[in-house]
Amino acid sequence: MQIESHTQDNQGEIDESLYSRQLYVLGVEAMKKMSASNVLIVGLKGLGAEIAKNVTLAGVKSVTLCDPSPVQIRDLGTQFFLTKDDIGKPRAQATAVKLSELNPYVPIDVMNSEPLPEDLLKFKVVVFTETDINKQLYYNEITHKAGICFISTETHGLFSSVFNDFTEEFIVDDPTGETPISGMIASIESSPEGIVTCLDETRHGLEDDDYVTFSEIKGMDALNECEPRKIRVLGPYTFSIGDTTGLGQYIVGGTFTQVKMPLQLKFKSLNDAMKDPEFLFTDFSKIERPAQVHLAFRALHQFQNELGRLPAPQNKADASRIIEICKSINQSEGNKATGELSPIMAVVGGFVAQEVLKACTGKFTPLNNYMYFDSLESLPVDFSPSEDDVKPIGSRYDGQIAVFGRKFQERIANCRQFLVGSGAIGCEMLKNWAMMGLATGEKGVIHVTDMDSIEKSNLNRQFLFRSYDVGKLKSEVAATSAVAMNPDLKDKIVVYQDRVGSESEAIFNDEFFGSLDCVTNALDNMEARMYMDRRCVMFRKPLLESGTLGSKGNTQVIVPFLTESYSASRDPPEKSIPMCTLHNFPNAIEHTIQWARDKFEGIFAQPALNVNAYLTQEGYVDSVTNHQVEAVQRETFSSITHSLVAKKPKNFDDCVVWARHLFDELFDHTIQQLLFNFPRDSLTSSGQLFWSPPKRAPSHIAFHPDDPRQVDFILAASNLRAANYGILGTNDPDYIRNVASSVEPVPFVPKSGVVIKVNDNDPEGDSSTSIDVSSLISSLPNPAEFKDFRMTPAEFEKDDDSNYHIDFITAASNLRAAVYGISPADRFHTKQIAGKIIPAIATTTSVVSGLVCLELYKILDGNHKVEDYKNGFINLALPFFAFSEPIAPEMRDFGGKKVSDWDAIFIEHDATFSEIIDYFEKNYSLEVSMVTSGTTLLFSSFLSKKKATERKAMKVSELIPSVSNKEIPSHVKYVVLVVLCSDEDDEDVDVPEVRVNIRG
Repeated sequence: MQIESHTQDNQGEIDESLYSRQLYVLGVEAMKKMSASNVLIVGLKGLGAEIAKNVTLAGVKSVTLCDPSPVQIRDLGTQFFLTKDDIGKPRAQATAVKLSELNPYVPIDVMNSEPLPEDLLKFKVVVFTETDINKQLYYNEITHKAGICFISTETHGLFSSVFNDFTEEFIVDDPTGETPISGMIASIESSPEGIVTCLDETRHGLEDDDYVTFSEIKGMDALNECEPRKIRVLGPYTFSIGDTTGLGQYIVGGTFTQVKMPLQLKFKSLNDAMKDPEFLFTDFSKIERPAQVHLAFRALHQFQNELGRLPAPQNKADASRIIEICKSINQSEGNKATGELSPIMAVVGGFVAQEVLKACTGKFTPLNNYMYFDSLESLPVDFSPSEDDVKPIGSRYDGQIAVFGRKFQERIANCRQFLVGSGAIGCEMLKNWAMMGLATGEKGVIHVTDMDSIEKSNLNRQFLFRSYDVGKLKSEVAATSAVAMNPDLKDKIVVYQDRVGSESEAIFNDEFFGSLDCVTNALDNMEARMYMDRRCVMFRKPLLESGTLGSKGNTQVIVPFLTESYSASRDPPEKSIPMCTLHNFPNAIEHTIQWARDKFEGIFAQPALNVNAYLTQEGYVDSVTNHQVEAVQRETFSSITHSLVAKKPKNFDDCVVWARHLFDELFDHTIQQLLFNFPRDSLTSSGQLFWSPPKRAPSHIAFHPDDPRQVDFILAASNLRAANYGILGTNDPDYIRNVASSVEPVPFVPKSGVVIKVNDNDPEGDSSTSIDVSSLISSLPNPAEFKDFRMTPAEFEKDDDSNYHIDFITAASNLRAAVYGISPADRFHTKQIAGKIIPAIATTTSVVSGLVCLELYKILDGNHKVEDYKNGFINLALPFFAFSEPIAPEMRDFGGKKVSDWDAIFIEHDATFSEIIDYFEKNYSLEVSMVTSGTTLLFSSFLSKKKATERKAMKVSELIPSVSNKEIPSHVKYVVLVVLCSDEDDEDVDVPEVRVNIRG
């Protein structure tokens, strides 16, 4: 059986619009290797389905499914492709129909019986899930000899196992997937050690046995042409490259670049590995667990061979037999590995799918031997269900009931959850929750909000969406797909299309948050994360936080009073590019891309916004002159006059002429002016060459019609200019070339009054031609003359390949790179940086969502201690797992007890300020010195006696509107006040947040 699908085009091109986010992780070469790799997956329960989903989304050549066993009701608790209508059908065939919808480029085949030895030879990698150990050994012997990559994996309750055998000669082309490190050189010693020192004491970031190449070195020119050199780290700023005595004396300049060297790995067969296992440790707090679980899994297989079944949950006789078998192999503690859980399968299925992709591509370091992962701590505290409580009841949740029991299943079913975001992580959460039966009970509900619409690039990793969903709202489609997976969720998912923030607090109000049991973030921006954290702290709700970046992922669990809040600790801010570097002294392609992105905004967006505001907003000129610095005023008013009068185009040819002049300005005249100010032989005050690294001396570019880069720039710029004015453009490069060639260049005349920034604190400007603001205002045209005219600002959109946005930025960036002797970047790489695209793959998202749901079990129990919860970090490229105990909240003294950010002072009536002041004096012997609400100052000891007396008499609900001139929204129940107090010694006291019930 084969499910019909499309293939990549005849040239083997990768569909960038579908795979763009994944391409930023894996690269084109790895994608091409994947598209030539056939994959076999044996076993299509929940684990096999998870692997098949992720591998299909990734884009291998074909996926073949093998599982002729009939679908059972219990399968529906983890196998998200199946429905009740599939019960009794062969699992593989029922799965293939739904799986084929995920990726039109991947054919889905079905193998209707167990594979024969010769069947395996067509596959690059074979995966056996939930397979008898004897069959694993049989098939692994065949694949090991044939050089076929073999993976076996299984889950039992809260335990899981993965084994890899990628043959005895497996080559890893890129062990980490990290961008190669590069840096600028300050000096290289001519010595047997060949010590390289980095510029300005910049850490090189290299490790022993890394390899590097060199470029742009003067004085040891032979290094620029040499093969990669192995390095030895001497310190954070120095490393050795070996003997350099015959290479002459180093003069100046140069960069080093790390080179990824192939790594050859040798894998044991399953038979050998079982006797001499090696483990990937997934949790260093359980350092002895892998060996114990390895023994337990062997005992499970032996038990299954003896009795033809797995042990029954909570059955003492079966547990005793397992322990006896363990003891016959070695000493062990027994296990509780029974049942099937969707979160465990998400973690393991995502991990294994990434291992499949490693087998296909040689990209990233594969697991060598065994990985055992468990989450035994997810069991409820003091968990001791009866055998009757875990017996199957003929429902889709029987696998989960076998682990947690029926009573806990009811708790899961009655959960009230808020999912913020339904993109990649949100889709995975809804899938897991549907399988778990979350919110399917009488009291249960899932609220989900997402304001975005589905785009084609989402389909590669947001698997609840299909190609026919493009353009629809994510939250609506995701909810519909979740209900299709589990009809028990019908009428249990409430859908919103609202951004979380102050503007939506009328919707997500006090009553809404008060009704929730938990909040789960599936967000992609820090602002929304911080806002949701504040809301959860205010309403004392648990928050599950997670994120991904390519092969890396993190999870964080926030529990009221047990852990610190999300906002309590932050990552350091991203390093910004100094403005002087950006404007005048770039030395890396990232600098030129950011410069081009800024030019796009400054040329095609802001002037049009200025014009429209000038034409439509009464008093606009006054508002600019009153609230903007003089340089901004000049730029604003100049842009209006130029856009409406001096440089307003009449037709497309005018746009081409304008673009040609823009080219001369950016890449010829500006550069000549820079070199006029700072000639190549300029010296600094200390006597050093001004144009010394990291500065690169530029070279101006004159227009040449035969240079395709220049034509690309003028084509994109002229079309963007035309779009600003509603003029029809053209993408004919010959037409652009001809018009541009006819333009008479404006000769460059150096100006002596131009000041150029060398440091960010320096001034910059042209004093020789500066015009005062009043003159600019007087030259503005009469708005009445442009009654029906409006410009169209260019709203940057990275994923529309027809709008010339990325084309302009790519062309401008690469021309500037050529000016400064920087290696250019292709359109794809430019798009990532300019669009701030976060690399993403489905496998990481799957693992992260599973880890989050394992923490959700603990939250639903409600009895776990802080040490039972786990924050996680993963890097599937290495592979690497790390878990840590959440940090407890910072405690401080107040009122004779310890308090944290979770604590607040509640005043359950609409108090007057006099009552609030008396409250602190009477209860804490503190004097109120200041009270604010948001940015509004309500009370201060510095107020006049009259004002203070007036405000003390007013209720909170009266005072806030009186001072802020804004009514308190009707949905607000509690007003948050920040109160500053001082004690008897006039020392400031850190007071908890005060919440006043103005509706009380």
